[in-house]
Amino acid sequence: MTNDIRITPLTAVAFAPFGDVLNCDGDPDKLINAGLCGRFHDRATVDVGDGRVGISLFRSELRSLPYTCDMIERHPDGSQAFIPMSMDPFLVIVADVHLQPRAFITAPGEGINFHRGTWHGVLTPLSGPGLFAVIDRIGDSANLEEHFFDRPYRVID
Repeated sequence: MTNDIRITPLTAVAFAPFGDVLNCDGDPDKLINAGLCGRFHDRATVDVGDGRVGISLFRSELRSLPYTCDMIERHPDGSQAFIPMSMDPFLVIVADVHLQPRAFITAPGEGINFHRGTWHGVLTPLSGPGLFAVIDRIGDSANLEEHFFDRPYRVID
């Protein structure tokens, strides 16, 4: 038996307890490159504790709905940002301190940054295999904790 979770659109307000929404909404903070490029400045807080900032590329398999979420993870030593390298939306699952999950869908081209210690699901592209730039902590600690649900959750539209 599963518990159902409905997907909601990702908004900065709804996602604030879990992290930052990375997008180009509104006007740029400033224009650069002779006025031909808008800079949307400082959209997320990168937290690496005593590590260093790393930039990696992740390629994730296509997933589909309904999606079964049986495990979440967190990174106690630093934040973790996922920036899609395509204009395809992806599913974002997070959980509060009581391990109650919520599901969001990003807008095309929108990324997210999980705060340090935020419980979250695995990378879940819904429109073809996903390629993502990932900015997170590189250091000596394992920086990974996993939680497996006794009863999985089913994410539905």
